[in-house]
Amino acid sequence: MMRQVKIFRWLASAAVCLIILAAGCAPTGEGAAKMPKAGAKKVAVALKFSPKDSTSYKLAIEAGRSIKWEGPLPDKPSFKTSANTTKLEMAFDEEIQSVDANGNALAKITIKELKYSSIVKDVPVVEFDSSEPKDPNYPLAKLIGQSYTIKIAPTGEVVEVVDTKEADLAVRKGSVPPTTALRLLDPEAIKERHGILVLPDAGKNQLRTGDNWSSTKTFSFGSMGSESYEKVYTLNKITDIDNQQVAVIEMNAIPASEALKGKTESELTKNFDNTKTYTGRLEFDSTTGKVEKYLEDLQLDWTIALPPAKQDPNQGPAILTMSATNHYRLEKID
Repeated sequence: MMRQVKIFRWLASAAVCLIILAAGCAPTGEGAAKMPKAGAKKVAVALKFSPKDSTSYKLAIEAGRSIKWEGPLPDKPSFKTSANTTKLEMAFDEEIQSVDANGNALAKITIKELKYSSIVKDVPVVEFDSSEPKDPNYPLAKLIGQSYTIKIAPTGEVVEVVDTKEADLAVRKGSVPPTTALRLLDPEAIKERHGILVLPDAGKNQLRTGDNWSSTKTFSFGSMGSESYEKVYTLNKITDIDNQQVAVIEMNAIPASEALKGKTESELTKNFDNTKTYTGRLEFDSTTGKVEKYLEDLQLDWTIALPPAKQDPNQGPAILTMSATNHYRLEKID
């Protein structure tokens, strides 16, 4: 009799489960898949292009490398803390000239304002600000008003640097070596400025809150080696502002998969302890298909202490820290 009751209860439970599943409900609890809510809002996270459309942006990039000693340094009294820093700020117009059958846009980039500085071992090497009076023959000053043309995919990838000839020719005229100006016109530098953000692939860009996508980025730190990261973007929320849908997306990076593809370990830092922080945030207007604001911040620190036998207990620990930073800001200004 007891066995018949247990069988009956089991059949009843199974029937309830079948009814729940037939109604489209998912099991809950640890390990259960989370199903999207019925009617959850979707937004398109892809750039939209139309010929003659023009948008103004302000860009800021800062890269730094530093070395710092804390505590006594008995063997190398001449050791000095120092830092190398490069900063670029650029306001530019992006005018869409044409759109091909694949959705790629031919975009003309015109430089409106420019600030550039380079510091090597704490000593300023290059300083330029287009808002201040400057010799018009100075190569960086010649970049103001100049244009170059790039091809951009709806994902934000710079497919090709098409033309830099006029800008290149303009900065070469004169007696002052245009080294820094030409470096800013290098195709790889242009791709880095305008293509650092990679959006979802076509067919995967209709997203709900909680959806994510990823892309891979490799940084080279010279004698400190290189690091590859998988940047994971997660749609955090969707806001309606003045009849426009703005997707707020958070980025958190993790070591790249595929056996840390692109990573090389430095002999200089392999015995150091290290900490890494790489985050970002994107505000994307899905109504216009344009980036409103994009931020990225990378901070790496390699730290090592002298062995206890070499420490002076009367003066505190001796610690060496080497750091690398990369900051990126892009913001629509009209």
